[in-house]
Amino acid sequence: MATRIAYALILLVNSIISWLMLTDWAVKKLQHLTLDYMTISCNGKSCYGFVAVHRMNFALGAFHAILAVILLGVKSTKNGRASIQNGFWGPKIIAWLGLIVITFLIPDGFFITWGNYFALAGAVLFLLLGLILLVDLAHTWAEYCLEKIEFHESRGWRIMLIGSTLSMYLASIAMTVVMYIFFAHSGCSMNQAAISVNLILFLAVSFISVHPSIQETNSRAGLAQSAMVAVYCTYLTMSAVAMEPDDKFCNPLVRARGTRKASIIIGAIVTFLTVAYTTTRAATYGLALGGKASVQLPDDDQEHGLVTQQPDSRREMRAEALRAAVESGSLPASALDEDNDSDDDDDGKNPRDDERGSTQYNYSLFHIVFLLATAWVATLLTMNVDDMQGDFIPVGRTYWASWVKIVSAWVCYGIYTWSLIAPIVLPDRFDYA
Repeated sequence: MATRIAYALILLVNSIISWLMLTDWAVKKLQHLTLDYMTISCNGKSCYGFVAVHRMNFALGAFHAILAVILLGVKSTKNGRASIQNGFWGPKIIAWLGLIVITFLIPDGFFITWGNYFALAGAVLFLLLGLILLVDLAHTWAEYCLEKIEFHESRGWRIMLIGSTLSMYLASIAMTVVMYIFFAHSGCSMNQAAISVNLILFLAVSFISVHPSIQETNSRAGLAQSAMVAVYCTYLTMSAVAMEPDDKFCNPLVRARGTRKASIIIGAIVTFLTVAYTTTRAATYGLALGGKASVQLPDDDQEHGLVTQQPDSRREMRAEALRAAVESGSLPASALDEDNDSDDDDDGKNPRDDERGSTQYNYSLFHIVFLLATAWVATLLTMNVDDMQGDFIPVGRTYWASWVKIVSAWVCYGIYTWSLIAPIVLPDRFDYA
């Protein structure tokens, strides 16, 4: 957990610094530090740190790409390369900072092309990955609760499942009402359409999830999964209308009283915290991609499937087998010493190492997800550089960002609907018996 938090903090710090690079003050300071060797511009025009943002995120993306290659094939902490993932923080920080310095020596033209095409593609992949994992999490959570109810007859889990489902539906309805009241005035056709389509899809997936045909192929599908998808997609829609520009007077939050600079700063930090958290969860939850799930849901019986201490009888059997192999000449005598060293490590040096048998998540996939996250952060920050006003710019307050969230909600509904009907369309590939 500490390792994942450390990588999330690096992403958070990198994102905040990238955001600061959009200010005219930061750009001038950076040019001054390079003794005016580097002039930040885009095709001869001031771009308010557009290329500086992409330099910062390209450096961190390259850092994670290198780690993904180095850690390829690591399955447990017994592999010597595993220590690179969980340790060597001093050298890794130095390497990250070194990559940042190197990127500022690369011509601007490279990053203009990178930001307009490659970073945008990475951002789309990051959003799609997050939606797939969200749908998978919805199914996993509901099925876990149902298993507790069916096999343990737990009243507490029944109450939790029903209560959470009702709460998420009520939250979805409440957000929809709020959006209609404050963001769907006359003339706000975009908001009216987005809110209405979300409501229709919200009701449609709920109906589909309890349809007899769906229940026949997968009796565990139901409103619990639909509620989680609905509340998330409704939140995305509300976030979209709340962050759009106010040129048509459809966003009262922009005109709200209060300190504009403070609200922008707080909004930016909250956005980056959300990205860092979402990235960490997505990077370590690889079930939907065929990896091992690392999300540890509560388990009263502690049936976590991880063997942390080998039974004495099995240890003795292993020792006997090793001695027999040494006596017959199949193994060298040093094998007995290595076995003893392994036991000592389990009992003394690394008593809390729960990845000696198998890692809890795919290390390379972890860094690939972080690589895609840097592309999303860079794209999110640089889509409204032309509208910069004042010392700080609001993160994501563009029609592009709003439409990305709206369409992402629709895609999420589509992915969830496909997960429901796929067993009917492709029965040979699914077995819910």
